[in-house]
Amino acid sequence: MRTRMYEALSIYVQAMGYPTGVEHMRAPLWSEHILRGGWRAVGAFECPAPADIGPHTPLLGIAYGYRGTPAYWWDIQVREGLTHSGASRRLLDNYFELTELHVHPEQQGRGIGRHLLQALLDGRAEDRVLLSTPEVPDEDNRAWSLYRRLGFQDVLRHFTFRGDQRPFAVLGRELPLPVDPA
Repeated sequence: MRTRMYEALSIYVQAMGYPTGVEHMRAPLWSEHILRGGWRAVGAFECPAPADIGPHTPLLGIAYGYRGTPAYWWDIQVREGLTHSGASRRLLDNYFELTELHVHPEQQGRGIGRHLLQALLDGRAEDRVLLSTPEVPDEDNRAWSLYRRLGFQDVLRHFTFRGDQRPFAVLGRELPLPVDPA
């Protein structure tokens, strides 16, 4: 991840539709995330076999996350949201936070996101996985389709994180994630 940081951040910026330059603001945060307990990352590469991956093999997608804990900003925000909504905060007892999942826009729709998610969550010891994603009308984008296909359910809807005025959904599902043979 460290050697491919800016390549991964470029995919993040393109997939999220952010302006160029955002990657420079996110790099320190992503670097700090690597140090968190239970951190894991997976990448998708354009190559015929994993043994063929080299330093110049194009990266097509990235996913990473770590074990959630009340010490982290995201957990604190979601915990407050659950309290205000009356939902059970027990969802935050033993979870993996899917922090980032992004596929280059030109590569989307090929099953890369599903494979990244399955590889990232394979063998995790946590009880569930949680994530946040921007709300979109009628859940009409590839990210929402992927999450729903894989059984993610609503935890919080139309939630606003401090520092970002966009509404987000927090979604979750129990682990393990079933392996899709396709």
